[in-house]
This record gives sequence, structure tokens and C-alpha cells, in this order.
Amino acid sequence: MSEYEPQPLSEAPSVAEAWANVFPRGVGLGAVLRDAAALTKPRITSMVVFTTAMGLFLAHGGIGPARTAALLVGQALLVGSANIFNSWAEREQDGRMLRTRQRPLPAGRLDPWFAFALAIGCGVFAVPILALAINPLTALLGAIAHATYVLVYTPLKRVSPLALEVGAIPGAIPPLMGWTAATGSLALPGFFLFGILFFWQVPHFLAIAIYLEEDYRRGGFKVLTVERGAATAGHRLAAYTLVLVAISLLAQPLGLAGPLYTAAAAVLGAGFVAMAWPGFSGSAGGAWARRAMLYSIAWLTALMVALVAFAR
Repeated sequence: MSEYEPQPLSEAPSVAEAWANVFPRGVGLGAVLRDAAALTKPRITSMVVFTTAMGLFLAHGGIGPARTAALLVGQALLVGSANIFNSWAEREQDGRMLRTRQRPLPAGRLDPWFAFALAIGCGVFAVPILALAINPLTALLGAIAHATYVLVYTPLKRVSPLALEVGAIPGAIPPLMGWTAATGSLALPGFFLFGILFFWQVPHFLAIAIYLEEDYRRGGFKVLTVERGAATAGHRLAAYTLVLVAISLLAQPLGLAGPLYTAAAAVLGAGFVAMAWPGFSGSAGGAWARRAMLYSIAWLTALMVALVAFAR
């Protein structure tokens, strides 16, 4: 724990108190900046920016270096804002979980008011950047993703396992934003990219929920394993994997990639199905779930590489 206690959000601090909480005595600027960056969940933000760039690349509609930079910066700010809001809203639950209790807010290293203001600051700039530098449709998609993640998914996690499917929607919108940034319109190839990310997130996070079931129970999150058991989660993981692999084979019919991509997707998909299949037995445990989670990351990475390498 740090040497200070953050102000409760029901009692807004004065300007002097807020400044003292952001930079408490004995804590350097570098440490504060590192913790502030950690609130944005850099790995998630980087992945979202990458999938946005993928959508732009596959649309074959170059928008120039300056507008490309604006798209990626605007997306990074938008996702960072959503992640900070999520960290702020879940700081109490995170403090109960072994996996998350050392994050900046539950550990008391940053004040919640500072995090809340940072989330607003990032979000305020993101949507106008996308609207003015790219187009209104891309900005609208970004605003929908942000609102769904912050206002629906985040509170729903404490209420219903359906939060997973709801949260997969904003997680799947970024490549569609890349597509609309290039084309200015929605089209089936863009929805193919949306589908890949949507159906990938469900088995990926179900695997995490299985092998970290007790941690989620401590946190009070209503994930599927806590509410209906690991066997049900395993069934759903395997079923979503089958749908995901089927969708991954549609890139060639949609004109996004050639036969070499289809061959690569088929091999990768066969491996994913084999990895997920024990979920149908209802007896797969935490060790299997962790392997499935790791394979899901490798699968998505390899599939994205194949899409780039064999794009038409």
C-alpha cells in the first residue's frame, strides 16, 4: 500500500487535496506516470489498435500517414479511456482478487478521482479526433463501443454471465472501425472481421474464467463458471470455437484472401477444435483451460499474420 489513502468518491477533494493525492509525498512523477499508463491496460489497448490497423489494411483504402496516425491515436485514447473507467468502477472487486489486487487503484497507489478525470480526458479527445480526421461513421462506431463497454458491460459483470457476450461487442468493433475509416461504409468483409473478434473473445475469456474461477468468485463477478459451473463453461467454449473456426474460413469467399490463407486457417482451426473439444466432455479442468487460453492467443496471432500475408 502507498502512504496515503485515496479520497472516497462521495467526498470530492479540493484542488489542493486532489493535487496532493496525485503526487503524494515520497512518490516520484515516474511512478505516477507508470501507474497511470497501467490503468489503460496497455496490452489490451495495443491489441485493439492492431486490429483497427488490420481492418484498415484489408480494406485496401489508404488514407495517408497523417489520417492513419489520427485513427490509431484516437482509437488508443478511446480504448484507454474505457479501460480506465473499467479499472475505476471495479477497484473494490479487483482488490479482492489475487490476480488484480496489486493494480494501481486497489493497491492505493493512485487516487480514484485522478483516474476518473484521466478517463474523461482521454475520452473527450478521442471521438472528435475520429469524427474530424476520419469520418462520422467511424467516430459513431467508436462511441458505441466505448458506451457499451463502460455503461453496459462493466456493471453487467456483477449481475449476469451474459456480460461476456455483451463485452465481446465493443471488443469486436475496432477492425470494423478500420474498415469504415478506409471505405466510409459498412460491408460484409468488415463484418467478417467483426465476427472473428467477437467469436474469439468468448472461448478465450471462458478459458480464463475456468482456470481462475475461485478468483472471480472472490471478486464477486457473475461469470459463467461461478454461476453455472465449469462444465457449462467448457461446453460453451467448445461450441463457440466451432463457430469461430467456421467463420475464419470465409475470408476467401469474401474476397479478402486467397487459397493459401484458407489452407492456413484450416490447419489452425483444426488445432483449435482439437484443443477445445474436451470442453464437450464436461470434465476439462483448469490446466486444460489455461492451455486453451494460450492456444487461443497463438491462433488469433497466426490467423492475423496469414490474413496480412495472403491478402488479395
